[in-house]
Amino acid sequence: MHPYPHTYVASASAESAGFVAITSPRLPSLATAPPAQFDGPGDLWSPETLLCASLADCFILTFRAVARAARLKWLSLECRVEGVLERVGQVSQFTRYTTFARLTVPAEADAIKARAEHGCLIANSLRGARVLEAQVIVANPGTAREVTEAAELAS
Repeated sequence: MHPYPHTYVASASAESAGFVAITSPRLPSLATAPPAQFDGPGDLWSPETLLCASLADCFILTFRAVARAARLKWLSLECRVEGVLERVGQVSQFTRYTTFARLTVPAEADAIKARAEHGCLIANSLRGARVLEAQVIVANPGTAREVTEAAELAS
């Protein structure tokens, strides 16, 4: 890892109508638009869906790093984030983020070690309540057992 501080750059450009192009050096461009909830087309990434995608992506990348350090063997991790946008006073803001994580580990893995971590730096940078609903699936030949956890996390 590079020493802190880290700086990240993204840009956006648009005409008076149509989608917004977001770019960052050495990355492919993305077309964005308002979500359907704000009368957008609903078929392009929006700032709101990008925020939730960032949380899901960061969760998996953070888990990879933690699992590597703990020498935890795992097979797959699926993560879905639901963000709730509400009117608070005079402004709209995200008030809650629920992360649904499903981890599959091989039979020889330590299921206790596999407990989901929620140390994502993106999530730690946001306001709003955070909830983690995690499932750990232990894959055995012919059978699988499942452990489910739910936790409200400090915001």
